[in-house]
Amino acid sequence: MTAPSTAPAPSRGGRWIEHWDPEDEAFWNATGEKVARRNLVFSVLSEHIGFSIWTMWSVLVLFMGPEYGLTPADKFLLTSMVTLVGSVVRVPYTFAVAIFGGRNWTIISAGLLLVPTAAAFAVMKPGTSFDTFLLVGLLAGIGGGNFASSMTNINAFFPLRKKGWALGLNAGGGNIGVPVIQLAALAIIGASGGPRVLLCIYIPLIVIAAILAALFMDNLATVKNDTGAAKDAAKDAHTWIMSFLYIGTFGSFIGYAFAFGQVLQVQFGRTPLQAAYLTFIGPLLGSLIRPVGGWLADRYGGAKITLWNYVGMAAATGGLVVASMQKSLPLFVSVFVVLFVLTGLGNGSTYKMIPGIFQAKALAKGLTGEEAASYGRRLSGASMGLIGAVGALGGVGINLAFRQSYLSYGSGTGAFVAFLAFYGLCFVVTWAVYLRRPAEVAHDTAVAEAKPQLSYAEV
Repeated sequence: MTAPSTAPAPSRGGRWIEHWDPEDEAFWNATGEKVARRNLVFSVLSEHIGFSIWTMWSVLVLFMGPEYGLTPADKFLLTSMVTLVGSVVRVPYTFAVAIFGGRNWTIISAGLLLVPTAAAFAVMKPGTSFDTFLLVGLLAGIGGGNFASSMTNINAFFPLRKKGWALGLNAGGGNIGVPVIQLAALAIIGASGGPRVLLCIYIPLIVIAAILAALFMDNLATVKNDTGAAKDAAKDAHTWIMSFLYIGTFGSFIGYAFAFGQVLQVQFGRTPLQAAYLTFIGPLLGSLIRPVGGWLADRYGGAKITLWNYVGMAAATGGLVVASMQKSLPLFVSVFVVLFVLTGLGNGSTYKMIPGIFQAKALAKGLTGEEAASYGRRLSGASMGLIGAVGALGGVGINLAFRQSYLSYGSGTGAFVAFLAFYGLCFVVTWAVYLRRPAEVAHDTAVAEAKPQLSYAEV
């Protein structure tokens, strides 16, 4: 069989690929894998910087001492609102890939990161009002959208059998933007530099990412916005169930990444430098482990990995409750790092579940071959933006929970108890929906009747 051509379309300018069939092994081995991996590399770079800009206020608040006039509650509210915007913009960013092309939108979305970075540089000084900081912080939320567009784009490049690894690597490389900006802040604080130095470092990096995307990435003409698919995904119960589970994994990761340094300062009296020495470790390990979560899900099934991952997250959170009550900094930091690692594993395994779930639904409908693969790609691609957006809202909840816990009790213990209960609920949902026999899945009788080749326990 002749592999489909990857030549740019003659009717369009700039790196368009008209035919793309990654499920065809001949095509994949001949040209597809090389092209997909190249796009993955530069997608990761842009998404990585997007994560750094999105989470830069988790670092900037460490620089903001008493002379800035902000209370701990103000800082938690600020980071909550930044997280909120980053969650909401994921929905339009998902659809932007089909409108502009994956390469073109990567260039645009990378360039847009200059806006919040330059604005933060302009206002980052004592005497600036809290309302101004809040407004500028909201601009940084656009960095959170880069994740959704990047994942939608890369999802289209890879075959189902490689999606766990590819999506895990793409997301993990992006997530590393969180510890990298924290490490950069550590170096700057240690050298007695100010927050504007940090911002100056990122401005040229944003420009470089946009240029490299223009030079080396491609647009897939086969990726189209399907409003019917979006409506179908929004109506499908699995979209909202996976959104709920993703709140527990990614929502935890991004929420803790924003809050960890502030918790160390408020509850344990750490200085900005002392906090910066510790804050990057958890997000770094959680980011690096995410592709492993995807790989384990490819090998053993995403639902199984996700289920036991929630057991570990609940156990780690219980350890944080003990550490918080005993005011033990070594125990607190050690267990928090473990929790970060588990959020990373869960991020990889839950995202792998999404294409598998819709592939299982295709088989349940009696579809086979390319028809089944096309159905799975259609609904999984449409659902990813919603799942990513809703999941990121968990970060808002975590920061607001910490804010309320410190206002009410003077510590984060109350928040950790709430998180523990939530992870227990996530465990129950994962088991009830995806790990019982398909015939027992009451809300999806089609699965029971068709007895598909791929069960939800294998997604």
